Amino acid sequence: MPFYVQQGNIPAKRHIQHRDHNGNLYYEELVSRQGFSDIYSNVYHIHPPTRVQRMGAFEPIELIPTADKTHRHHHVETFKLSVGGDWISARTPLFFNSDVVLGTASPTKNGSYIYRNGHADEMIYIQRGAGHLISLYGKMSFREGDYIVIPKGIPYQLNFTSETGNQFFWVESAGPIETPERYRNQHGQHLEHSPFMERDFRTPELKAPVDETGEFEIKVKLVNGYQTIFQANHPFDLIGWDGYYYPWILNIHDFMPIVGKIHQPPPVHQTFQAPGFVVCSFVPRLFDWHELSIPAPYAHSNVDSDEIIYYSRGNFMSRSGIGEGSITLHPAGLPHGPQPGKYEASIGKQETNELAVMVDTFKPLQLTEFAMQIDDANYPLSWIQDKQNDH
Repeated sequence: MPFYVQQGNIPAKRHIQHRDHNGNLYYEELVSRQGFSDIYSNVYHIHPPTRVQRMGAFEPIELIPTADKTHRHHHVETFKLSVGGDWISARTPLFFNSDVVLGTASPTKNGSYIYRNGHADEMIYIQRGAGHLISLYGKMSFREGDYIVIPKGIPYQLNFTSETGNQFFWVESAGPIETPERYRNQHGQHLEHSPFMERDFRTPELKAPVDETGEFEIKVKLVNGYQTIFQANHPFDLIGWDGYYYPWILNIHDFMPIVGKIHQPPPVHQTFQAPGFVVCSFVPRLFDWHELSIPAPYAHSNVDSDEIIYYSRGNFMSRSGIGEGSITLHPAGLPHGPQPGKYEASIGKQETNELAVMVDTFKPLQLTEFAMQIDDANYPLSWIQDKQNDH
């Protein structure tokens, strides 16, 4: 990832005249990473993409860590959050460091504006709900279990088909979110042993251009706030595009798990990489088949990373008291593992039916006050429960 995609009406060469049937020029825009030295797409507008009608307000934001600095395990019960709004205003930041921000959202309406994250790549995991992502590049339908990857700088809208029951887990990354390098050959193609491949990715389908002029609200996310801009023409006026830079979707159920005779470590579940963190997918899979195997994960101390797990659904074999939408944080410096009774109880089990998203960060995470308000203060003590109460 990425790979070349071509949509719509484009000229034979870049940077040459491209006109409609009346002789009017289309306007080329290059959307690129690292200046002019990395991946890019060339997109072709009916109107210049630079026409600002007027500037709107700047809304400052600041991520403030909780005053509680106790170094401990956390269980954050996000299903207790009641923040509504659209797909941006409903977002609740829970954990962050200089590389990444993580949180959840339960949108109750669709926004009328267009959104662009100017300083971060985004990954959205759809927990509940369905709808459409409409972007500069076209339209993609999304459903439960979808990872939606939206590179920085791409204007888009996320529209749900229902106003109730929608939930997603979101990640903002200071750097590109990509598939793991070890799954790709020197040409960028996914290797034969990769747990997913290009045919699993869904890319935008270009629709008829929105050829409208007037005043269109664009909300641009920056590190320190939101800047509203009113553009004189609708930004989704593309008649064609091609290149390597666009939003895309991978469904978690298309991740084919790697299993073994003994317990496999979390790197076999890796799905994405980014500067400062990795993302893994835990999906239904067969357990190890060694005659003395213990399917439950062994206790471990990840001394170089903090571990976030977003519990999507299913039967979580290694711990109790976890519900759909729970998030656990196991910070570096503290061992963690199966809770009492779970290690022994896993012996002889044939398979697991869990669905979860794990994010391992390589810098310590800070919690926001939002996270602390829904934190289970007794979770650090959950490894000393009476085993009889754990069945």
